[in-house]
Amino acid sequence: MTRRPFVVLLAAALVACNSTAAAQDPPALERATPESVGLSPEGLQGATRQLQAHVEGGDIAGAVAAVVRHGKLVYLEALGEIDRERGLAMRDDALFRLYSMTRPITSLAAMILWEEDRFELDDPVAMYLPEFAAQRVFTDASNPDIAATRPRRTEMTVEHLLLHTSGLGSRGSPIYRAEQVRLRSITLQQMVTNAARVPLFEDPGTRWRYGISTTILGRLVEVWSGMPFDAFLRERVFEPLGMTDTVFRVDASRADRFGPAYRPGPDGELRPYAIEEVPFTEQPTLVEGGVGLVSTVRDYLRFAQMFLNGGELDGVRVLQPATVAMMTVNRVPNALLPIGFGNPQPGRGWTLGFCVVMDADASPLPVGEGTFWWDGSSGTRFFIDPVEDMVTVIMGAASPSYGGGFREGFVEAVYGAIVN
Repeated sequence: MTRRPFVVLLAAALVACNSTAAAQDPPALERATPESVGLSPEGLQGATRQLQAHVEGGDIAGAVAAVVRHGKLVYLEALGEIDRERGLAMRDDALFRLYSMTRPITSLAAMILWEEDRFELDDPVAMYLPEFAAQRVFTDASNPDIAATRPRRTEMTVEHLLLHTSGLGSRGSPIYRAEQVRLRSITLQQMVTNAARVPLFEDPGTRWRYGISTTILGRLVEVWSGMPFDAFLRERVFEPLGMTDTVFRVDASRADRFGPAYRPGPDGELRPYAIEEVPFTEQPTLVEGGVGLVSTVRDYLRFAQMFLNGGELDGVRVLQPATVAMMTVNRVPNALLPIGFGNPQPGRGWTLGFCVVMDADASPLPVGEGTFWWDGSSGTRFFIDPVEDMVTVIMGAASPSYGGGFREGFVEAVYGAIVN
């Protein structure tokens, strides 16, 4: 393996040493007025009004949204309710199901270990998880049949997992459901075994397919570090960054800051909707790096600002700037672009952990080229914009996640508020 520079290993050691202090008293992001960072107060008030309209119109029960520009927190609003049935008003430290916004955190964990020379991106996954050594490929990915397979032509690598080009499928795919590949009631090791037992949808490196790759990556973090995945995140990510409310289970001390996801009923009225069989208020057996975390807007701002700062926050370095730069540019080969969910989504690529805007003119998003971002299937979204030096995070609890377009409208209003 290629050795990482000694300074990287030293930085990792310092992070570990400083993590306890960071966890005890995480400093808040500095507050500032919108005018001081080139944002219109009236424009941000418009962002609040459109969010309130979605609450009053019954699209969402509530939301929390925030904007940080030039490292200063200039907008943090909580609207609506956390839990209608309990009469709990929304608060700016409310917890939300991250679902796919867990994935960038898992990718960060992996790249911390990459800096420590625990693996190379082109290492075969089977080098660490031998269950994948003999995995076959479905003959017809559009009609997967366990009995109709062929030998794999290419090797699945760690980078394929990070890029979602591994050939692994979606947690919701019918064949995975039929084979019970992913259940929150099984262990991570069992899920790995299940995923390796079911054939791949295509040869690794031949198609972008969003799926369970990042959960398999979480198991690799355990192998490389010798620690349980949740313990590694706590020690090497959450404590150094002061992410005190990012957890796999909402315990009793946080219960009044967490509510159900809401879905419109046949009459259009919002009602609680149980997305998971094992709720986030119970300890799941599966500690899942793909969709398993719960967090707050405040915590995710800290995670995002660390990336915008080139790997450092409040004097604690988590990644080297060169690693952040490598993680935040498209690495999907041109032959596999454009990526998309069924339909191509022009202007987008995928990095070692994020979606990235490659062509702002082709993208329907109001953000510029080089912005890296992602969202979650229960109404969360974030943008990290290096050009505007701005982070935007919005979280709701909506299923399906669209919620009348509350996320899109909010971000458009925020970008419309930029005056210089």
